Amino acid sequence: MPKKSVPVLVTLSLVLFFEALVRICKIPMYILPAPSRVIHTLLKELPILSSHIGITVLEAIFGILISLVLALILGIVMDLFPTVRHGIYPLLVITQTVPMIVLAPIFIIYMGFGIAPKILTVVLMCFFPIAISFSDGLSQVNQDYVHLVRSYGAGWFLSYRLVKIPAALPSVLSGLKVAATYSISGAVVGEWIGAQKGLGYYLLRVKNGYMLDKVFACVLVIVFLSLCMNGVIHLFQWFATPYLRKSTTN
Repeated sequence: MPKKSVPVLVTLSLVLFFEALVRICKIPMYILPAPSRVIHTLLKELPILSSHIGITVLEAIFGILISLVLALILGIVMDLFPTVRHGIYPLLVITQTVPMIVLAPIFIIYMGFGIAPKILTVVLMCFFPIAISFSDGLSQVNQDYVHLVRSYGAGWFLSYRLVKIPAALPSVLSGLKVAATYSISGAVVGEWIGAQKGLGYYLLRVKNGYMLDKVFACVLVIVFLSLCMNGVIHLFQWFATPYLRKSTTN
């Protein structure tokens, strides 16, 4: 049996198990809806969900792009100035210990109920993995290559552009994969606290109505979108790092 088919078979087995459990035990829908019921609800609610999906994806994309730019800037600064790295690195770790569900209401108090607090929530969830991965990637670059370009008269800017940033690109992409998966969840958390549109708003509304089939349908959409965001980064990596692609296929 191919290894790639094992997760699919396990997932299908779990779905069939829950389907049989709900039908045999006659569990009410408001306690645990059957997977078939969830799929039926998802297809029925897709026109409504599509309007919310666009808002959530937009917030996630803006958030992850801002996170990427800030992470690249901070990563280079920390690599140029080790003192800054020693001072900021622990603070970055501490920020990840604060639950985002606590910070989101504070953002809404200061920034209102618009799109800004949702994007900021995404930024705070996505910034850390990108910044740390990029910083670690820069610190692991072979200094002999840096000295080589410096010997030809390259300044610090060319050293980063020609050597350090390309060498750290796989690390950046690794952090981006994690951040891309978090981005949709970050947007949903921000919408959960206060919004008039988006998957978080839809999820809160159907949860308050005890419509569990719609809750699970929305969760499936969130999972699918998170996988799609991760897949986009994988696709970008496939095109951006052909040298890694060739080394893995050989």
